[in-house]
Amino acid sequence: MSQTNYIIFIISAAFFLSCSRPGNDLKEIETLPPIFPDYCDVVIPVNIAPLNFKICDYPEKTDALIEGAKESIKIHGKDKVIIPEYKWKRLLRNNTNGRLSITVYARRDGRWYKYKPFNISIRGEPADPFIVYRLIAPGYETWSEMGIYQRNLTSFDQDPIITNRLLPGACMNCHSFRANNPDDMMFHLRGINGGTILVQDGNSIKLNTKVKETISNCVYPYWHPSEDFIAFSVNNIQQVFHSVKEKRIEVFDSKSDIVVYDIRNNKLITSKIISSEESFETFPAFSHDGKSLYFCSAKKGIQPDNYNKIKYSLCRIDFNATTGSFGGNIDTLVSSYRTGKSVSFPRISPDGRTLVFTLSDYGNFSIWHREADLYQFDIQSGDFHPIDAVNSSESESYHSWSSNSRWMILSSRRLDGLYTRPFITYAAENGSFSKPFLVPQRNPDFYELLLRSFNVPEFVKDKVRSDGRSMLKTIDSKPKDVSFEQRD
Repeated sequence: MSQTNYIIFIISAAFFLSCSRPGNDLKEIETLPPIFPDYCDVVIPVNIAPLNFKICDYPEKTDALIEGAKESIKIHGKDKVIIPEYKWKRLLRNNTNGRLSITVYARRDGRWYKYKPFNISIRGEPADPFIVYRLIAPGYETWSEMGIYQRNLTSFDQDPIITNRLLPGACMNCHSFRANNPDDMMFHLRGINGGTILVQDGNSIKLNTKVKETISNCVYPYWHPSEDFIAFSVNNIQQVFHSVKEKRIEVFDSKSDIVVYDIRNNKLITSKIISSEESFETFPAFSHDGKSLYFCSAKKGIQPDNYNKIKYSLCRIDFNATTGSFGGNIDTLVSSYRTGKSVSFPRISPDGRTLVFTLSDYGNFSIWHREADLYQFDIQSGDFHPIDAVNSSESESYHSWSSNSRWMILSSRRLDGLYTRPFITYAAENGSFSKPFLVPQRNPDFYELLLRSFNVPEFVKDKVRSDGRSMLKTIDSKPKDVSFEQRD
């Protein structure tokens, strides 16, 4: 190329770039950009994957400037802002406990528009790097493809733990971990080769948890802080279907009790006080120190006739891990007579300061209730109130804590009212919560394309080493029977 032609090329390229990037024709808009997911003014952990997003009104081109106090990133794209992982990680690391300002530019009809910048705050307290959840169709009728998966929050990697591709027709649910430890896990397997799968330090066993003294196999689990106990409810679960389109299904218990599985002695233990004929008891949860057992309790009613009149209170009973015994009195902490509503799914922060529960109009299967909101209960004072920063007009439930008590993940149907999606919120030491943000995906279209719900997302400290293939021998084995003892 001659020197003259080279100069002409450079001038032409500069002219082209000036026409295709924000310049003199720029028009400023005093509104935030219409982006999905909505990451405007959220608080994120320093170890989260890039918050990729798209512009919802599909501009011809998009530019984004992500600025921190020490570093910035420029992104050029079409309708999506895809942030390189290595640049994002460096940006978060260099601006820890600081703030990012994101300015979005969109080109339409030959003109550039600049939106009002939005902020993202970065907290130095990391979230546990993995989450585990079940992916399942939102209706009751589809079981052909489901499984328990784990996702690396520092990247976009998702791996199956167990799916029914290995076990056609099987259903797996109620996965649970001890103190966010990936090596201590359990879940229930329904159908052929069914049983409760217990995994500890890489070793697995299948249990038959139905004994003649209980009404069912063990259901909703919660580990004791030690490795010695898991609390369960035993439930006679039924469902009915609504004829109005606003409501699809109602799940309820006709009977339910609380039991605790003594792992070392392979025994279910309970007390008449938490297995009362006059009450429904469900959703157990041990305190952070293991000295208390929280649960939900409702006065017995006729089901399904009174399904919308059954309302649960939040209760607590002492538990002695040395003797495996229960206290003689039950404390009612949040009374359904006082609230006129129903408590479900209590979860205590690992530091022991805050308990979060779901409150809905009635019943205990709140995921089907649009009015279901999250409430926080101060364990020291006994005060409780709705978490307004987290709640939406759709159901919130299935929440769990990170091991440092600074992050909480929850399932919410706020996007479309049908599919539950995982959101993360920051829990500050002063008890306040931040605006939840949707767990980021490599492709911002991911959630709109996925026809599965995220069920019971749980934080874990590391990758789960056991998987379905390694557990096949256990799954194919005969389940080990457990014994039973009622302690008064």
